[in-house]
Amino acid sequence: MSVVAEENRVKQSYKYVGTRPARHDGLEKINGKARFAADITKPRMIHGHVLRSPYAHARILSIDTSMAEAMPGVKAIVTESDFPLPKKDEGFPHRPKNLIARDKVRYEGQAVAAIAATTRRQAREAAAKIIVNYEELPNVMTIDEAIADDASLVHENLITKGIDPKEAKPSNIAESNFYECGDIDVGFAEADIVYEHEFTTEAFHQGYIEPHACLADTGKDGRSEIWCSSQGHFMVRSATANMLGWETSRIKVVPAEIGGGFGGKTTIYLEPLAVKLSEKADRPVKMVMSRDEVFKATGPTPGTKIRVKIGAKKSGEITAGKAWLAYQSGAFPGPWGMLGGWCIFACYNIPNVQIEAYEILLNRPVNIAYRAPSAPMAAYPTETVLDQIAKEIDMDPIDLRMLNAVKEGDIQLGDFGGKYPRIGIKETLEAIKNHPNYIISLGPNQGRGIATGYWFNIAESSSATINLSEDGRAVVMTGSPDIGGSRASMAIMAAEVIGIDVKLIQPVVGDTETVGFTDVTEGSRATYATGIAVVNAAEKIVTKLRERASIMWDCNLEDIEWVDGRAIHKDGKETPMSLPEITAQAKKTGGPLNATGSLETKGQGPAFSTQLCDLEVDPETGRVTILRYTTAQDAGTAIHPSYVEGQMQGGVVQGIGMALNEEYIYNQKGRMENPGFLDYRMPVASDLPMIETIIVEVPNPKHPYGVRGVGEVGIVPPLPAVANAIHDAVGVRLREAPMSPVKVLKALNQKNGANR
Repeated sequence: MSVVAEENRVKQSYKYVGTRPARHDGLEKINGKARFAADITKPRMIHGHVLRSPYAHARILSIDTSMAEAMPGVKAIVTESDFPLPKKDEGFPHRPKNLIARDKVRYEGQAVAAIAATTRRQAREAAAKIIVNYEELPNVMTIDEAIADDASLVHENLITKGIDPKEAKPSNIAESNFYECGDIDVGFAEADIVYEHEFTTEAFHQGYIEPHACLADTGKDGRSEIWCSSQGHFMVRSATANMLGWETSRIKVVPAEIGGGFGGKTTIYLEPLAVKLSEKADRPVKMVMSRDEVFKATGPTPGTKIRVKIGAKKSGEITAGKAWLAYQSGAFPGPWGMLGGWCIFACYNIPNVQIEAYEILLNRPVNIAYRAPSAPMAAYPTETVLDQIAKEIDMDPIDLRMLNAVKEGDIQLGDFGGKYPRIGIKETLEAIKNHPNYIISLGPNQGRGIATGYWFNIAESSSATINLSEDGRAVVMTGSPDIGGSRASMAIMAAEVIGIDVKLIQPVVGDTETVGFTDVTEGSRATYATGIAVVNAAEKIVTKLRERASIMWDCNLEDIEWVDGRAIHKDGKETPMSLPEITAQAKKTGGPLNATGSLETKGQGPAFSTQLCDLEVDPETGRVTILRYTTAQDAGTAIHPSYVEGQMQGGVVQGIGMALNEEYIYNQKGRMENPGFLDYRMPVASDLPMIETIIVEVPNPKHPYGVRGVGEVGIVPPLPAVANAIHDAVGVRLREAPMSPVKVLKALNQKNGANR
């Protein structure tokens, strides 16, 4: 069910924006014709397999491939010696050492060698014959172990960034980030109530259905073509070229359909291996990960340890917020602590703030983005402590948030600097408070929780090309892989500008040689940034159509308006001319009609979501059942409301999984014990109620149609919303996620024991 908050609807009337056309790629996906990476085959194709480390931490003493080379069907083998260390890899300087181990392995599942053979079985059997001599080293698997004085070092020479003066000794603390405003001591002195608590979360995987897969075909001319499952094929091209020491012009990447990503397919794992194997074998090489490999070797979201201290007056005004955040980064550094620091107090205008955020290295797979990366873990402590304050002062939890919510003109913490533009946090709070579910009566052991979340969204580079055919139809080509309905949103925005039915527009995701450079589909940027490129291209097309009409009518361009897909003479001297009538004469008036929009999009559209969770706790088992769930999110403008609702519901489902069940479980040797969907417990349909969505529309002034991006913020509030509802139901505060039945039951037993 969906409700669009009418009082927040965009005031301007649109013909296509806000409608719900059938998805352009729907039929092929329903009938099985859509081609995913593992579906693609080539003549003479062989299969690749990766030999992975059985150890969490070990020095590689030697690798002997001679027995494997003699195995039946083997065509090529690669090790680290086949990949030169690049001079630099901007943004991911450690990626080459992660893709294939060099001096030592730093987590179970890290690639050590790869082999290509005629069949997958032959490749697996041959890989087992590669002899690797290891010297096993002590591992660090938790934040506390990693920051201990006597901790084993994941990298012997890593010096913490962000500390002045520079640290003298290496450690497992990769980076420190510090943010502050006001005077934290004054802020807490002004508070009537102060709460301080520590929270922990485990690592969660994105859980995409389609594993990582690719096919590479490297020719004798030294060029390679790659088909892959990825959120950004231009990223695949540049990262693969960098890993191989090639020019990017030697690689063409064709985006396959993607069976889920959620941020987990914004990097590379297989592609350079496949390209090099293909080059050595002179055959196309396909590589597909098993589910075990996906869990052990591809990035989950970071586990965390976070301490939050918040002070408030009895009136509900927050006076101070202090946070210490430690984010797991896996075996190599990332930006996760920094992002958590940006998000932890972002929903609220707190005059006195101090934030320390740290990036901690462990012997675990490298963490990678997962839908608003770092934000759910940051929201968990803040929103839980606010719930505690609301109960202490007997104030409605939504009213407390309304009182302190950020607004246009307030300062944004973090590297964004500046001030908030127009935002819709208060509108989402009002939407939940006014919803009927907020006043439904609850029964025994049932509780209600509220939480609000923030994500900043990003922009970056995008390109789009629009081609008009002779019969007046349009092809809209972009470089953004469609992971959440962006084909439809691009077609809708083009239809709105050009004035033709959205059914007459064919949206296409072009390869790296047919469309201009486009950054990864991440950060809720596709409909926002690539959408601007599409609008720019469409506006150029309209200008060209007016120019062609002026030629056909022998008048000035200024005399012609474009209205509802037709050229109109301002003075009414000519009969209006439709787009097909103009394109049919394109050869006589100047040739093919097309236009391109390319830009580095500036700014971002901050997004907020407020969510309401009703649940029931079984006091005998600790099992939590979600009864009702309602989510309100500011979409800016819902280009295709059905897709917006789907994104909102999907974020909630994944957030509930984080809250109740999902976690990486390791033994003392650093080996993962639940690398499969049977033991890694993700929510299924029977675990969930219908999720009601409220689309709030407070247009983003930086986008032609007010788009903010909707793919990420929805995953932020569920973790604290569930925690707050559990407390409301049975009176226990859980500060460790996931809040599994074992943990809930333990907390209940402790409470009951204390009562007895």
